[in-house]
Amino acid sequence: MIKLTDFLSAAHIHVDMSDYKVHLATGNPLDAFFKGEFKEWQEYQTKRNFPCKMVISLIELRKHKWLFAGVYKILSHEKKSEKHIAYQTELLAGQDNLIGRLIVHHKRAGRPSYLKGKSDGGDFEICEILPTRLEIEDFPGHNNVNISYSQLASVIQQGVQTWKGALSNVKGVYLITDTTNGKHYVGSATGSSGIWQRWSSYVSSGHGGNKELKILLKESGSAHKTNFQYSILEIADTHSTDDQIRTRESYWKNVLCSRQFGYNSN
Repeated sequence: MIKLTDFLSAAHIHVDMSDYKVHLATGNPLDAFFKGEFKEWQEYQTKRNFPCKMVISLIELRKHKWLFAGVYKILSHEKKSEKHIAYQTELLAGQDNLIGRLIVHHKRAGRPSYLKGKSDGGDFEICEILPTRLEIEDFPGHNNVNISYSQLASVIQQGVQTWKGALSNVKGVYLITDTTNGKHYVGSATGSSGIWQRWSSYVSSGHGGNKELKILLKESGSAHKTNFQYSILEIADTHSTDDQIRTRESYWKNVLCSRQFGYNSN
């Protein structure tokens, strides 16, 4: 495999190898990337994390795999508050056909996200070049849905057709998991537009009208909704009645103990 910095050099993207950092972006940068807002996302820092001339930005995809998000020149920074350093950066020219296509292999050692760049390019190697820029993935199948609030918001707001088509035509039982504490909320979709309509209400309000989730967001702040993760427990048979779907919803509440330990109040 070829080193990322060698590949960039061959593509005439010149990184100042004497003074650069590698930003291992984790959290929700992929959502910002899909929305075309990664540059702004990265420019908001809580500390002066970029005391350098350039930054190579990589977004975590999965274990040891990172998506190339560009090389940025640091122009300036300004301290806005104790926990807000606002950077101004400039994306180096000539990267449009590489950003979102290069998959980089790197074994992260520990928790640091801002690594001082090594003159030899370090342990960052190109392991895959996608044919096109990575975008919101097509619907993975009802049994494989596991999506964050931010990703779901992008899917709903953009009306991604593979997702809309798959979720609009089915009713069923779904699960919302609070990733900060592992608590569950089990719900069901019985409306004419199925799970798509129900999940659209969560994107709009954060709580979808649910009593316990309303209380949670009031106490923790509306931003807490970004900690929610959505999945599907079961799809209803086309002949299932609404009462039968609600019976299955109750079954899953019992299985997951979401009344005793989660966010279901009934």
